[in-house]
Amino acid sequence: MQIKIETTPVEQLNVDALAVICFESDESPSPLLSAQNGWLHEILNSGEFSGKLYETAVLHRPQGAAAKRLVVIGGGKKATFSAVEARRVAGSLIRSLKSKGVRSLALAMNEADGGNVSAIAEGAILGSWEPDKYKSDPKKKEKRIDTFALCLSGPVSSDVQNAFEQGRIVGEAQNLTRDLVNEPANHLTPTDLVSAAREMTTAYGLEIEVLDTAAMTRLGMGALLGVAQGSSNPPFLIVIKYRPSNPASSDHLALVGKGVTFDTGGLSIKPADGMEKMKYDMAGAAAVLGAMRALAQLKPAIAVTAYIPTVENMINGKAQRPGDIVTSLSGKTIEVLNTDAEGRLILADAITYANRNGATHIVDAATLTGAIGIALGHYNMGAFTNNEAFLAKFMAAARAAGEKAWQLPMDEEYKEYLKSAFADLPNIGGRHGGSITAAWFVREFADPTPWVHLDIASTAWLDDGKAWLSKGPSGVGVRSFVQLAVQWTKA
Repeated sequence: MQIKIETTPVEQLNVDALAVICFESDESPSPLLSAQNGWLHEILNSGEFSGKLYETAVLHRPQGAAAKRLVVIGGGKKATFSAVEARRVAGSLIRSLKSKGVRSLALAMNEADGGNVSAIAEGAILGSWEPDKYKSDPKKKEKRIDTFALCLSGPVSSDVQNAFEQGRIVGEAQNLTRDLVNEPANHLTPTDLVSAAREMTTAYGLEIEVLDTAAMTRLGMGALLGVAQGSSNPPFLIVIKYRPSNPASSDHLALVGKGVTFDTGGLSIKPADGMEKMKYDMAGAAAVLGAMRALAQLKPAIAVTAYIPTVENMINGKAQRPGDIVTSLSGKTIEVLNTDAEGRLILADAITYANRNGATHIVDAATLTGAIGIALGHYNMGAFTNNEAFLAKFMAAARAAGEKAWQLPMDEEYKEYLKSAFADLPNIGGRHGGSITAAWFVREFADPTPWVHLDIASTAWLDDGKAWLSKGPSGVGVRSFVQLAVQWTKA
């Protein structure tokens, strides 16, 4: 879908649908709405439309307009309308109209600040995405919008134009993440993820290095390799480097993403019910890839390196067993009590490698624990840290990006759950505080570098679609990562 800013008077826009936001108790609708012989007043009085968020009503052949349809969409309360609502309004418009024969759509706004403009661009692109890549019905190709225009009155400043362009870049990066997470495991093995990373880095001028089994064995990445030994598909550690032409500081941000392309649980096998969704266990890796694509175009003034450990957690005669002890890259030994707690093992070696390669700050994203969903539901990423100042910086970026995260405790007492009589630490800590003990395990390999861990297990996949976003991968984390890097020297 092509998106653009349009300054043609709204009455002259020759599009399939022209949309206008209408707020609750809005007594001053746009001139175009006022010209429709009381139509808005009628649908408000009848209850067909109230201005609540994401409600829509359609008028065919509106008077005084070249557009074939006039669409009103609810913006909720005007006083609380923000970039979050703007993003969702744009996505809702796309999703509600693309199945109704609309191929060209414009959203008219009398005024819009840079934050709303960027969010609208993101929302439109995100709303266009569908998880139906492998459906063969030719009619699905007809259910799409080809062009989306944000129609603004008056001249458009360079700041507004740049904000719109940034929204486009970030929205497309988030959809790349969703594309990757949506791939079934027979189409996305660790080798395929490497190919996708190479394709992206070639297209956007990023440097890539891929460590294979031999290289990781020489280095001593026993935690990562232990997870992979039950699969016929080899593991890799993907390293992608972005370097600014004029760095503003010596800071070096590492983004680490868990890349388990399929997770059976290993010998600690998962229940069959729901196992098909375990293709999404590489959502952290995909979010990091999407963020790096955006950063290559936005060019922040901080060095950023992505570390993506990618494996399959499968079962064969060589698979890792409960009770095995592995030696990580850091030299710490780990007793594997549960082979389904594999994500923290591959993160351990990747984070150690990031530290060895000069990271001054680390953020990791991982579909790590089911416990995070019990604690926070499906609306907030779980956030953990060893450095409150760094977490505050990340949380500010997440809020600006319109993503939600909630801090969970990392009190020293929780570390007491991680004790082993046979190794330096076990890979699980028992039933209590599962997401916290998982974070403490990862922290053992991050310290003392300032580090934020994001548990995205309950936010990376939508079991039910929203008005503005389809069912399936959400692409969570991409916008926060990008915002963190872009705002790094401004905060």
